[in-house]
Amino acid sequence: MFTSILDLKKSQYKDMVRPAYFLDLNLNQIIDRIHLIWGENVTSYYYYFPADKESEDYRRDIFADIKKEGMYEALLAFVEQMRARKEAAGKRESVQIKIQKAVWHLWEVGYYCDGLSALKQALDRAELCSDGMKTFYEYLTEYLASDKFVQMQNTMDELRRQLLAYRITLTYENGQIAIAEGDVEGSYEAYLEKCFPKHPYELKTPFTSTLDLTNLEQELLQIFVKKNQEFFKNTEKFYKKYEKYADDVLVQFSAEICYYLSFRSFSLKMQEYGYEFTAPTVDETKDMTANGLYDLALACASIRDKKPVISNSFYYGADEKFFVLTGPNQGGKTTFARSLGQLIYFTKMGLDVPAQSANVHHFTDILTHFSVEESVETGRGKLKEELVRLAPMMDAHFDNAFVIINELFTTAANYDACIMGKSVLEHFIAQHCQGIYVTHLKELTEAHPCIVSLRATLDENRIQCFKIERSAADESACAINQVNKYRLTYEQLKERLS
Repeated sequence: MFTSILDLKKSQYKDMVRPAYFLDLNLNQIIDRIHLIWGENVTSYYYYFPADKESEDYRRDIFADIKKEGMYEALLAFVEQMRARKEAAGKRESVQIKIQKAVWHLWEVGYYCDGLSALKQALDRAELCSDGMKTFYEYLTEYLASDKFVQMQNTMDELRRQLLAYRITLTYENGQIAIAEGDVEGSYEAYLEKCFPKHPYELKTPFTSTLDLTNLEQELLQIFVKKNQEFFKNTEKFYKKYEKYADDVLVQFSAEICYYLSFRSFSLKMQEYGYEFTAPTVDETKDMTANGLYDLALACASIRDKKPVISNSFYYGADEKFFVLTGPNQGGKTTFARSLGQLIYFTKMGLDVPAQSANVHHFTDILTHFSVEESVETGRGKLKEELVRLAPMMDAHFDNAFVIINELFTTAANYDACIMGKSVLEHFIAQHCQGIYVTHLKELTEAHPCIVSLRATLDENRIQCFKIERSAADESACAINQVNKYRLTYEQLKERLS
């Protein structure tokens, strides 16, 4: 039985507030771009994870179907019909004349029936593979074949045909207006184009500029009603009979499917700028790996700034749990950590990831702790702020989460920072977590056998090149990190001492 195109079951994450990792990973910058086009109703779906791995796979399979040739376009057309239905409903609510309400309701039902019928035809031709789209197709097929829908659609089609076939012409001459039934076809704009060829302006009908009827239009309506009493009687009867016409499951589908369509349209746009996306595999028997991984939020910003975005590749071996990433300031360490978090996030959401290829393991959650400035409001120092934020993450005992820690304990003495950093790593490894720890403390690269040392590299001129590689911590790079941080270069010291 089909219930939702998003969720197999109720997600324990659904009622939570937007998680902290959204800001740490700059996911808000990505979702904000989607929000500009699709609105808050769609972007709210990005705020919670599916309930479990089965539900994540459910979404991923659905997204694979949506990306098939013709399917994305057919669903977009369906969503447009549902938007038109909603607009017609809004107009029905806003008008005061009873006859107008009935006619706008007729249009409303028309968009609904046309949208569902066209979608059914598209699904008839599609080679669906996902359980979600298959069960939806079965539900839609059964619904459209029901006596109630068939009768409603046939009645609507006939009433709409009669309405569209009606034409009148107005002739103004010697201060009088002559009204007659017309034999013109097409729209009023097309009629104007025919009457006034080769004009330099775009001709528009004045009758659709507002829903309020002018005195002339009300007089015309009364004439129309008198000459077509049977039509309006049937239209009002149709309104009363099918006032509650929409199926709740199908209306919910029309809203939820926008989640997939919004990301598909966003990723297609990014691909136009040269950024790759791939459907990740989720195979726990193989190493977790990605090739050509990049920070998607940085890529969004680069379109405006026209700066290149560097991609990186990585893998976790069978017994490897944490990356400890060291290197010089501004070397791409935080960017790489964010790209890892985004990889996990979009995989859990059942969407494509910003990489050339990827195999990602399943994680229960994402935990992040990024360095922040000390709080003026609380009066706590930076170290205490970090500990206050870190405590709930460690007390909750998350199992199999992906953890991203960025520049923790930077204000503590190196000896103390090493002890605290080692304790943090050991705690999360004991909880079967995996992740990355960005730090200037090279000692942490040897804090546990399951740790892998990564390094942000410099080119031959000792300039940051933003590439991350497996390597022992570079003493000189770490030294440069501290020298630059505390303004201790030769030129800076000379300037300060002179």
